[in-house]
Amino acid sequence: MNEKSEDKIREAAKRVFLKKGFDGTTSRDIAREADMNIALTNYYFRSKEKLFMEIFRDLMELYSENVLEILNKPIDIKSKISEIIERNFQMMSKEPDLVMFIMNEIHKEPERLLTNLTLYKQVKSTMFSKQLDEGIEAGKLRAIGVESLLPLMTSCIEFIFMGKGMYKKIYKFSDEEFQQYAERHKDHVKEMICNYLILEN
Repeated sequence: MNEKSEDKIREAAKRVFLKKGFDGTTSRDIAREADMNIALTNYYFRSKEKLFMEIFRDLMELYSENVLEILNKPIDIKSKISEIIERNFQMMSKEPDLVMFIMNEIHKEPERLLTNLTLYKQVKSTMFSKQLDEGIEAGKLRAIGVESLLPLMTSCIEFIFMGKGMYKKIYKFSDEEFQQYAERHKDHVKEMICNYLILEN
């Protein structure tokens, strides 16, 4: 029961933090979402701060999950771009509030939340980064750093989902129509980035 209770609280906290952020969430909110009393919630996690840091770490891992694996695959750079965009699309389809939550929290307290993140250093040492440098040197790829290319691949997808409510209102989309729109947008992003990057086919 202890492990089940911890998991129940953790999942409830994840839902509340994603919706309200750290500042807008109280321990009482989490207890209510988990359908448990606040004393039991505090017993397992001691404080909202401790629980938040665990949830934030888990969500950052979810955000970056499989990225390095794709970047190190022995496939061409165009295929990697397609896989990264596809992976980002699937992640945003499942967790549309994730990026907004991460960006908002890091914007408020970057020193506290970015102390142990080494993703950029890991990305710079991937096969993808090497392929990019070699392609640029050979004149086959446009000169652009990995620190610019990766945000182009991801942000063009993330913005669509972050603005889902706005796009549905403006274009009068149903949920199904929005998903179809997002799928078409994803294909446009793949094509535009590859056409911009690759100078020789």
